[in-house]
Amino acid sequence: MSYINGNLAMQPKRKPDQKTVVRETKRVLVKRKTLPTQEKLLYLFSVIAVVLVLGAILVRQTQIYGMSVQIKQMTNEYESMNVEMKELKKQVEMLSDPERVSDLAKKQGMVESNEPIIVNTGADETESAMRE
Repeated sequence: MSYINGNLAMQPKRKPDQKTVVRETKRVLVKRKTLPTQEKLLYLFSVIAVVLVLGAILVRQTQIYGMSVQIKQMTNEYESMNVEMKELKKQVEMLSDPERVSDLAKKQGMVESNEPIIVNTGADETESAMRE
């Protein structure tokens, strides 16, 4: 036999009378049972419960984060106010220096007086502004 038509040339020819034998096989299909309604509801409610718990945790964590941001802001504000208070205290000390006050008073034309200043309080008695 010569090799003309590929592998088909090697195969023996069939007789036209012969029919191909078809073998029927039965396949057994196994239907899975669906979950009962109660079990479906149980799964649904457990998923809902987990989502609610995670949501509550998330809300609480955002509150904690917000509080920590506020604490940082207040701490920074406190530190800046402390610095400002120190500067203001230095200014008060500098401005309340007795020599400076007396120099400013003399520049404005004030003179020292040892006489007590009498203040009328509106009643029959008068009070002195200087302590004796």
